[in-house]
Amino acid sequence: MALTRTPPNLETFLRKGDRGSTILLSPKKEIIFSQGDSADAVFRIQAGKVKLTVVSEHGKEAVVGILERGAFLGESCLVGQTVRTATATTLEDSRILRIDKAAMLRMLHEQPTFAEAFMSYVLMHSIRIQEDLVDLLFNSSEKRLARALLLLAHFGKEGKPETVIAKISQETLAEMIGTTRSRVSFFMNKFRKLGFIDYKGGMAGTNGLQVHSSLLNVVLHD
Repeated sequence: MALTRTPPNLETFLRKGDRGSTILLSPKKEIIFSQGDSADAVFRIQAGKVKLTVVSEHGKEAVVGILERGAFLGESCLVGQTVRTATATTLEDSRILRIDKAAMLRMLHEQPTFAEAFMSYVLMHSIRIQEDLVDLLFNSSEKRLARALLLLAHFGKEGKPETVIAKISQETLAEMIGTTRSRVSFFMNKFRKLGFIDYKGGMAGTNGLQVHSSLLNVVLHD
C-alpha cells in the first residue's frame, strides 16, 4: 500500500516536460488504465487519489496501493513491461499528468538531475513495497490494519492526527490488508473503544477518520 510522494525537485522538470505529456481531469471512480492494457505511458498524480487493484485468475480482487498527489503510476513500462498488471481507479476527482513512455525516457536521458531524483523516488517506493510484503507475511491482520491506517494518516509527517481518505470503506481496508470485512469491523470498533481512532457518522461519514499516535501501540506490541 505505497503512499510515497514525489521529491520536490522533480516538480520543475515535470513542468518543463510538456513534450509528449497530457493533463487528464478525471472524475471520481474513473479508470486511468486497466489490468491487461498496453503499457505505453507513465502517469503522475497532480491532485487527488488513485487506487490500484489486481484481479486473480479466479476473479478475486485485491487493493495493492492507494496513491496520492505526487505519486507516479505505470513507471514499470520504462523497464520493458508491455502490459499493465493492475487497474488504476480514481478515488476522488483528480488531475493526472500522462507522460508518453518516449517522452519520459527522453527526460531521463537528457536531464541527469531529473534521473537522479526519479531514481530516488523509485527506490523509496520499492522499499515501501518490501515493507508491505513483510507486513503481509508476518504480521497479524490487526497489526496490518493499524499500520495501514497510520500510513493513510501520514503518521510522523506533521506530528499530529490527520484525516484519512474521506469515505474509505471497510471493504477497501479489508482488500488492502488481506482479510475479511467482518475482521476489519471488529478491529475498528476495538481501536475506537481504546481511543486509538475516532470517527463520527460511520466509516463513510463526512467528518472522516482521525488516527491518533497511540495506534502505534498495536504495531509495536509483540
